[in-house]
Amino acid sequence: MALAGWPAAPVRPVLLAHVHDPATTPLFPGDPPFTMTTAASIDVDGYYLRRVCSGEHTGTHWGAPAHFEAGGAAADELTADDLFLPAVRLDVRAAAARDPDYQVTVADLAAFEDAHGPIPPGAAVLAWTGWSDRWGTPAYANLDSAGRIHQPGFALAAVEWLLETGRLGRRGALGTDTFGPDPGLDTSYAVSRALYGQRRISLENLTNLGALPAVGAWVLVGGTRNRAGSGSPATVYGLLPAVRATGAGPGPAKAAASSGPSAASGAGRANR
Repeated sequence: MALAGWPAAPVRPVLLAHVHDPATTPLFPGDPPFTMTTAASIDVDGYYLRRVCSGEHTGTHWGAPAHFEAGGAAADELTADDLFLPAVRLDVRAAAARDPDYQVTVADLAAFEDAHGPIPPGAAVLAWTGWSDRWGTPAYANLDSAGRIHQPGFALAAVEWLLETGRLGRRGALGTDTFGPDPGLDTSYAVSRALYGQRRISLENLTNLGALPAVGAWVLVGGTRNRAGSGSPATVYGLLPAVRATGAGPGPAKAAASSGPSAASGAGRANR
């Protein structure tokens, strides 16, 4: 929206966060309960206020290195640059639909670069699995009879490749529309440990990733900066390039034309 005397906004924001609601927010097994209670009402107190109780990793949230790394950077030790990152979005919905335990591979990342160009250093690498469509239902956690989570995530080799090649440079993030970047069956959280060990962050329980183009957007991460915090529930924004008045130049229309890696693309690269 243009305002008199102000230049047009250079970006268009989209929301990548679920609504924070105890009635619909799936909890990771073992996480603290999530409750909202009325602390003051307009009828009685003249204003409305609620008490919100949850863990630091409830709903859409980000994780700080301190979450798994002893001595790692806590929420209050991260800078604004750690929370404002160029974003690339990998569409792995088809693979995740075929296999709920699917892991994003080095070959997937290489095929993405073949199609869209290099992943920029210090990027937020976002896996669009389609899992957010299951939000608010038991199918989101997708527990089996033994209580094990079946959700897609990143293969450890793929994350090591991103770190070792500098694509997750001095800063960066892994993001997913699932509980987190680790495949659900991996209770060692090897991906998270590798990520946090290099002072990177995670973006978890995202939604609306289809609103992002494969390349060209940025993510801006909100949330509270708790002292010594392991992370925070957050409103995460995608910032899309604004369409110029002439309709020329980059813009969100590219999102519709962008597609993720296919099993056939990048066949010449090693699938780890």
